[in-house]
Amino acid sequence: QVLLAESGGGSVQAGGSLRLSCAHSGDTNSRKCIHWFRQAPGKEREGVGAIYFGGGVTYYADSVKGRFTISQDSAKTTVYLQMNSLKPEDSAMYYCAAGNYCSANEDDIDYWGQGTQVTVSS
Repeated sequence: QVLLAESGGGSVQAGGSLRLSCAHSGDTNSRKCIHWFRQAPGKEREGVGAIYFGGGVTYYADSVKGRFTISQDSAKTTVYLQMNSLKPEDSAMYYCAAGNYCSANEDDIDYWGQGTQVTVSS
């Protein structure tokens, strides 16, 4: 069993920044990779990026490269998503997820958090 809890969402103006946190715990064999996904109303959920439990970011979506950064604390209990230069199209529900593979394929996800809302106004 893996528990995931996101925090840090909110409303911000375009060009601003937010940092999301994902506190994760439970079976380490089931959370070898921690992901961020997002889903905007009327759109499919998309992978934002992922990081191995031991460190090392595996991918970023093209739409966020150069603006978003994934990192992990030294205790390996919290993964962060630093979002800079936010755009209205970044508005979405952001989900933390866990699985044993670091692809952007949702089929590889075993656990999901509840999500945290990010709204970017123009």
